[in-house]
Amino acid sequence: MKSLKKITTNMMILWLCSFMALGGCKTLGTSSLPPIGPPSSLETTEVTEQMTVEIEISNRPRMDVIVPVFDPNLPDANDNDKEEGIWPELRRAEAKRFAYKMKLALEQTRSFGAVRVTPDATATGEIYVIGKIIESNGMDVEIEVSVMDISGHTWFTKSFDHEVNEKYFDSERNKGKDPYEPIFTAAAQYIVEELKDQDVKRAENLKRLSKLRFGANFSEAYFSQYIDEKGGKVRITAYPDSRDTMMTRIEAIRYRDQMFVDGLQDNYRAFSDKMDESYIIWQESALNEQVAIAEVRRKSFGQAIGGILLVALAVGAVAVSGDGKILSDTTGAIAGATLAVVGAAKLMEAADTAEEAEFHKESLNELGESLDIELGPQVVEFESQTEEITGSAKEQFGQWRQFLQRIYDQEKTPDVQL
Repeated sequence: MKSLKKITTNMMILWLCSFMALGGCKTLGTSSLPPIGPPSSLETTEVTEQMTVEIEISNRPRMDVIVPVFDPNLPDANDNDKEEGIWPELRRAEAKRFAYKMKLALEQTRSFGAVRVTPDATATGEIYVIGKIIESNGMDVEIEVSVMDISGHTWFTKSFDHEVNEKYFDSERNKGKDPYEPIFTAAAQYIVEELKDQDVKRAENLKRLSKLRFGANFSEAYFSQYIDEKGGKVRITAYPDSRDTMMTRIEAIRYRDQMFVDGLQDNYRAFSDKMDESYIIWQESALNEQVAIAEVRRKSFGQAIGGILLVALAVGAVAVSGDGKILSDTTGAIAGATLAVVGAAKLMEAADTAEEAEFHKESLNELGESLDIELGPQVVEFESQTEEITGSAKEQFGQWRQFLQRIYDQEKTPDVQL
């Protein structure tokens, strides 16, 4: 693609050639442009910093919430990420940070049981809050949130957006605070409002169903007799007796699974805390860059329009006199040439300003290249058996589930001594 400066130079040459050869000029054409971007089917909530959550749900079993790491929404590998203002390393780190921030916002409502961040949606809970990052550039942040329950029923899919005030970091009271926090507060409030419509019986059924579906991960043949699945929706058809030995065994395993996931929360918290200082500095720099880019674009647009008008006036000054006759005197030619040169200079200045905007974008590239989360190796233990698991949070969670499956398989085999 040609640079703006090269295009501007070609335009200048074309207009100067026209100035030398054109015999008449009447008016500048105009065009009507369609709106940019497809319409969205999602409802969008604009967030204000004054939004708070003070909703508490009582008289209902408190359901556990799973918040998988957000979808970073990265472009295809063939796309130029940085050209779109998206840097994969930063986005992947944000995906984990946003999930943790969503967890904190939901906990602050005091409306749920345990709220756990997990590497993916394979963990078991009653409610799943699935997030996706639509935009995050320091000034504008937008997330898409889908909430569904363990039965496969989707409550809603909704987008939330927030614009950070350009003077946010000038206030001493905002020091150390996350300017994106209002968007998570708004999403949590909306989720709680939706939960109000769920009756007590449904909440109780979801808690029972979560136990059965957890058990089905280990013994689908046994637990499938209690649940029925049609069209992606799961319902309870019966429930085991309180003395059911298989259920007792599964509940013991599930308790240990929840303890493991609770341990992961410390890692996500530590990651978010470690990321805090660098990320807030990035947010402030990115906000300043967005303000600067917007100002530069406004300036560049004004310069370009001014240049085009001056070149057009130059052609008009040479081509047409006040009574519509062709000008041929030296004065008209000089005036036209002067206007053309000044107009071309303004267009070149606009090109330089646009390049300055690109420089601002590139400076953001250097701010988000080294943020990720890795967990140290850890030794897990269950009923006198131990195993070391390594890798990222997602990898360790997968290894943990495999470990539990082996424990379960050995327990149901009579000749295996634990």
